[in-house]
Amino acid sequence: MPTGSVDVLFSPFSVKSLDLPNRIVMAPMTRSFSPGGIPGQDVAAYYQRRAEAGVGLILSEGTAINRPAAKNDPDVPDFHGDEALNGWQEVIDNVHDAGGRMGPQLWHVGSARNPRTEWRAPGPIDSPSGLSSPEKKFDEPMSDAAIADTISAVGQAAADAKRLGFDTVELHGAHGYLIDQFFWSGTNVRTDRYGGPSIRERASFGVEAIKAVRDATGPDFPVIIRLSQWKQQDFDARIAETPDEMAEWLVPMVEAGADVLHCSQRRFWEPEFPDIDGENGLNFAGWAKKLTGATTISVGSVGLSGEFVAAFAGESSRPASLDNLIRRMEREEFDLIAVGRALLSDPLWVHKIRVGAQAELKDFTREALATLY
Repeated sequence: MPTGSVDVLFSPFSVKSLDLPNRIVMAPMTRSFSPGGIPGQDVAAYYQRRAEAGVGLILSEGTAINRPAAKNDPDVPDFHGDEALNGWQEVIDNVHDAGGRMGPQLWHVGSARNPRTEWRAPGPIDSPSGLSSPEKKFDEPMSDAAIADTISAVGQAAADAKRLGFDTVELHGAHGYLIDQFFWSGTNVRTDRYGGPSIRERASFGVEAIKAVRDATGPDFPVIIRLSQWKQQDFDARIAETPDEMAEWLVPMVEAGADVLHCSQRRFWEPEFPDIDGENGLNFAGWAKKLTGATTISVGSVGLSGEFVAAFAGESSRPASLDNLIRRMEREEFDLIAVGRALLSDPLWVHKIRVGAQAELKDFTREALATLY
């Protein structure tokens, strides 16, 4: 736990119309507690507890846009339709009543299946090239009409988020889901304007989705996109092997209207290009900020001894030092830090860090995934 001051974590930060009291973000975490896609009072109370305890910005679990196979779990919440949107209205009202700020994460899983359920969404399954992973074909590529409808659904969800009173919105463009499947050469072998040998060409779908969000929400509404090099299909996969390639990937999205790049790593302290700046060099969020000038969020095993992929296999984690995080934030490597499992198991985590109650921090165990605490 911190041996020095945590003041940098609790300094205010603003981006466009979003004013945050501190730098701590609740990371999106799939919970699957919304039967039939409808978030209920228990979901609203879950987010309200984190707002009451001082989380600077809450990003919701992934929420499905209005496409037939946008999700791979029936209890993942939708972000379309009157019932689901009424549920999200209660969520944001409760969060605001507690003094919090929040944005929904808009999600389309693409061809990524869920091994923890036998449920299958109605077709068609959307993917850039009909591939579930490199060289594993299962269906036909998305048509131009399907791509256009998907981008339209993203824009509509963003418009609904603003109408309901959310403070921001995030697109899920990471971890091997639909937008990321377009980025990755292993799953995008298209030869039209949504594919090609360069990352700039393969980023076209993501760029158009961001433009749709910007058009739907106006110039002052902050837009976030979550990105990753790694994929659930391949932990070692990389979109950008060099800073130049990373700039080709990220700069067009910032130019299209992304205000914040949420840069996902399994371990936030790992350097992105150690051959350039060493083993203590900039992480993904640090390089993204350096190359684009955009606001960045870092994330990955913050405050815990183990990383999150291992948690699904039953590995527990104990509270861990925040000193490395504080040093990186003090040198302004990135702007905000997202916390996942530590906040999942303990809604009071932010408050405890702020008041120095390290002895009261909780371990993370797999059982926390099965409850909406």
